[in-house]
Amino acid sequence: MKNLLSLLLLSLTALFGHAQNKTTVRATSSEISDNLDLKAIATLFGESENLEDFEKRINDPKEQISNLDLNEDNYVDYLRVLESIEDNDHIIVIQSVIDKDVYQDIATIEVQKNRKTNTVQVQVVGDAFIYGQNYIYEPVYVHTPVIYNTFWTTNYVPYYSNWYWNYYPAYYSYWRPFPVFRYRNHINLFIGRYGHNFNYVTYRNCGASYNSYYGKRANAFETRYPNRSFSSRNARVANRYELDRTRTINTRTARTNDTRIQNSSRMLSNSRNEASTRNKANRNSNTTRNNENTNIKNSQSSQNESGTNRRSYSATRSNPSREMNANRSSNASRNSNMTNSSREHNGSGRGNSSRGNR
Repeated sequence: MKNLLSLLLLSLTALFGHAQNKTTVRATSSEISDNLDLKAIATLFGESENLEDFEKRINDPKEQISNLDLNEDNYVDYLRVLESIEDNDHIIVIQSVIDKDVYQDIATIEVQKNRKTNTVQVQVVGDAFIYGQNYIYEPVYVHTPVIYNTFWTTNYVPYYSNWYWNYYPAYYSYWRPFPVFRYRNHINLFIGRYGHNFNYVTYRNCGASYNSYYGKRANAFETRYPNRSFSSRNARVANRYELDRTRTINTRTARTNDTRIQNSSRMLSNSRNEASTRNKANRNSNTTRNNENTNIKNSQSSQNESGTNRRSYSATRSNPSREMNANRSSNASRNSNMTNSSREHNGSGRGNSSRGNR
């Protein structure tokens, strides 16, 4: 019974310790600019029919282009779109809806028409608080966007979103933010579907027009959290583009270091294996030599034994001659004795017969 109670206490302690060691991971990154890719915004702008369609696309729960959660309620913020026309330039503003009547500018799409060449230039510019200074992409579309035809028409009315905090279109539904690595992978696949190109530049074509708009800029998040500006978050780089380059270099360096460590480990492992193989080979060689020496000694011993046998055999072969000579001598002696005995016997016989005759 005591053993069972002890086991139960140990199990509960282990479970409690495991629960204490769990770490809560935030889905969004502390780097705000990680959570809305401006190349994805430029892609959707080139695929939209008008600004209303564009606003629908950037908030589409099926596509989930945005990962921004500025108010940190664990839901992606709704992005509203509005437009300001300054000196024939169209400044299209993307704002994050943070709370009731609380908004923050995230980026602008600045559309300018060259009157001489009748060509349209588009720049997607990140807000300096979010992305740093002069973070600008110029999209190069594979086809002329249909949306261009809507800006310079008679009686054109600038677009202004009808949606605000807790009042959203029927197609819209909340979704939770992704972990950043998953969001980046999702966005890269999305951009790759369309095949557009993007040129990074540092010069703003509609600088004067944006300055005219700047006084109407929404900056509630910036005012509430001034220490969360891009320059405060990233003191060593000017904008998001430079941050990406720094991350790429660090990633390459980390991969190079990992490769070096792996190669070093492989070389060390190979050296150990070679050393182990050599030691085993030396041991086997020494064992073989010892066995060979033992075999040689045994062979020599066998040869010595066989040589002794031959000597004994030679001696044995020589002995019969001696024995035969000895036998011959013995036989000769016996024969001589027998002859002498016979002679003596004959002599004695002859004497007896003479006596008898007499």
